[in-house]
Amino acid sequence: MESSLGLAAKAVLMGLAIAAPVGPIGLLCIQRTLQHGRLAGFVSGLGAACADGLYGALGAFGLAVLSAYLNGLQQWLSLPGAVFLGWLGWRTLQSGAATTSAAALPGGRLPRLFLSTFALTLANPMTIVAFSGVFAALAASRSALSATDAWSMIAGVFTGSALWWGLLAMVTGRLGERLGTPQRRLISRLAGVLLLGMAAWQLLRWLGGLR
Repeated sequence: MESSLGLAAKAVLMGLAIAAPVGPIGLLCIQRTLQHGRLAGFVSGLGAACADGLYGALGAFGLAVLSAYLNGLQQWLSLPGAVFLGWLGWRTLQSGAATTSAAALPGGRLPRLFLSTFALTLANPMTIVAFSGVFAALAASRSALSATDAWSMIAGVFTGSALWWGLLAMVTGRLGERLGTPQRRLISRLAGVLLLGMAAWQLLRWLGGLR
């Protein structure tokens, strides 16, 4: 039987693998880091990490059942997820260009950054698909998880995801120090356009699922 430490290590890699592909959360993390600094980018990523940890918790306490449930949940979450993603894309386009140095962000806005990425990650079909596949594989290899195993898995998923977002915010912040206003404006607009494109793609997937 695999040890709790081994399961935690696998869960860290799982969190890294699910968080690392560049998607809407990654674009928001990059754009917010360039506009408001590393803390804003990391807090945005932390919202995604907590959502990943929540999925990890649900999976740890109900692997086989959750795998089937998440597959059915995709259709219900695709529409609100697409609308929210489109709104974030529009806000990103309207936010204006960051100056040559990241503008200070009022502390009261940090919870909003966290909640926006937390909700978006929960409603992201790709996140659901990824966790559904992982849970199905774990369910096939293990008949049950002890409480220690379950908490090791939850902590591992959160840690892996948080490590990725911290690294992304740090690297983006370092690179952003070398960029001028035109480059920052271009990146901000590109992020907004890509977010709108992802929202449109998600909406089309939802419409296709209605047939």
